[in-house]
Amino acid sequence: MGRSSVQGYCTTLKTGPGGVARTRVVDLRSEVVAKLAPAIRKAMLEAEVEYDLMGEDPTARELQEFAADMFQMEAALFVPSLTMANLIAVMAHCRERDSEIIVGDLSHMHLFAQGGTAQLASVHSTTATTLPDGTFDLEQLESKIHHGYPDPHYPRSRLICVENTHNIRGGRVLPLTFLREVRALADTYGLSVYMDGARVMNAAVAQGVPPSTITQHVHAVSVCLSKGLGATSGTILAGPREFISRAVRCRQALGGEVMKTGMLAAAGKLCLLEMTGRLEEDHCNAKTFAQALDDCDPPLFAVDTAAVETNIVCFSLREPSLSPYEFCTRMGQVGAGEVAALGQGIQVHMFPYHRNIIRAVWHLGISSEDTQLAIQKMQFVASQYLRDKLRAQ
Repeated sequence: MGRSSVQGYCTTLKTGPGGVARTRVVDLRSEVVAKLAPAIRKAMLEAEVEYDLMGEDPTARELQEFAADMFQMEAALFVPSLTMANLIAVMAHCRERDSEIIVGDLSHMHLFAQGGTAQLASVHSTTATTLPDGTFDLEQLESKIHHGYPDPHYPRSRLICVENTHNIRGGRVLPLTFLREVRALADTYGLSVYMDGARVMNAAVAQGVPPSTITQHVHAVSVCLSKGLGATSGTILAGPREFISRAVRCRQALGGEVMKTGMLAAAGKLCLLEMTGRLEEDHCNAKTFAQALDDCDPPLFAVDTAAVETNIVCFSLREPSLSPYEFCTRMGQVGAGEVAALGQGIQVHMFPYHRNIIRAVWHLGISSEDTQLAIQKMQFVASQYLRDKLRAQ
């Protein structure tokens, strides 16, 4: 299936008086802003749908069996969201009330899930320092493990959680050697390893390996279907059969049962089949933009181009007087003189993400042409800011 039949279109064209094109919009806030591709809509409409909880939905079964085979796990389960999948994984692994997980201090699970592991699962978390490449120091990780202590003051470590690719670290791909060492450490102490694999397909493409080469080092994994793969919603949770059996119960308790999953499952299976191959295009476009940031004159941006491995670019501003919020506002508006300078207005949507970081994300709605538009707008904003600064002096 070619790009024309699966691409969702996020970039839009706004028109001025008389229908003359005036403004192009490039949305880099997240993969989830991309519109559904026609092929995905068609697959959803034609899906065979039955009651899923009883195991009667054939489309859901097909997706789960296909995903289990792809990730070389015993079984898989469709879950409405990644946040729910992560919480289910913790609940299914940590069934005793003195349980503890070890998670990265900059992980999505730790920062952006409203403390769900404590709030809803009654599981304590301890953090390991997230290194710039998304990994942990293994000695520090080992020092966090509480296992076999006779002292009743300590919780018992049950689960190590990793994130691949790493969101806040700019889509960094976890090295296979690191995953192998984490698994060996977990096996030594009788712990399980869980991967928040929201973008693990990006990791597989970046490393040039099948996803099972990555997931062989963990006991369970989640894979988001609605990010780079472009499905409408949903996540696959995969692992041992006993784990998935417990996950089904946890999903039910959390209100995650979708009575008729078939339409969502059809979209998910199509995306796993057809959309993985085009992720490299997102990676190339992200690297092109990162290099343009680094080359910008005036040198307004700080970006580690070598760290841009997949579809996320995280960067900061060298100029203290320009806040990330103001920069994103300027990028999202058509400035004075812009149409005359660029031949059209360009709105590029991104937002301040974490601390002073600005994040931009490439997805199936953003083409190489859109990337060049974003570069033009970035260069225009930088030059206009410098002009305004010099005038104010």
